[in-house]
Amino acid sequence: MDKSRPATDWLRLAPQYLGRFLTERQTEQFERYLRDLLEWNAKFNLTAIRDPEEIRVKHFLDSLTVVKASGDLNGKALVDVGTGAGFPGIPLKIAFPDLELTLIDSVGKKLKFCEHVCASFGWTNVMIRHARVEDAGHDAALRESYDFAVARAVTQLPALCEYLLPFVKIGGKMIAQKSAACDPEIAASRAAVAALGGRFQSKIAVNIPIESDENAGARALIVIQKNTPTPKLYPRQPGTPTRKPLS
Repeated sequence: MDKSRPATDWLRLAPQYLGRFLTERQTEQFERYLRDLLEWNAKFNLTAIRDPEEIRVKHFLDSLTVVKASGDLNGKALVDVGTGAGFPGIPLKIAFPDLELTLIDSVGKKLKFCEHVCASFGWTNVMIRHARVEDAGHDAALRESYDFAVARAVTQLPALCEYLLPFVKIGGKMIAQKSAACDPEIAASRAAVAALGGRFQSKIAVNIPIESDENAGARALIVIQKNTPTPKLYPRQPGTPTRKPLS
């Protein structure tokens, strides 16, 4: 990565995913988010990526690719499962201020950082939940309440369907951010999708500009629509979806 490249380069790429440029206020929020992430990362190891330009591309732009599958998120409800330091949820919230956002993670220090960022922006329509996703999926306040459930780099797709689909309302969608070579995961998840009330909708190819390798930025968004209620059994006990994925 050429560290001399100006930070504004990533802003010129954002419309590829958003369909519009970020406002000056949104640009300032992303830069504040970056500064805070770098500061907290020095103490709490929130992300392995430490170069500012790599964060802008590999975290910010990569998060915004979700919009290729979701469309305009203003007025929608979205849950980000396994959010870590807030990806993709916080970048999506910056880009769509009227998004109702829920961030879920089992690592408290990462959620403390997310709380700090959300408070610094004065956001009031963000819920932050410290919980195992298997437990959160049975919470009546969260279950089948969202237009979109998203996850980035969490687990294999069969287990991820069991984590995400319980949160999605009928007619809503789960969006899984995956590598481009995810066809085997899609094939392996067919039974899980059907059992959980979903239907595979599409695989959307996206790319983020990583200079070190022209193929390194190849990504895919796996989109699954929720058609029927998820049986109350799911998600199963913590750890079970990854150890014994539905098949």
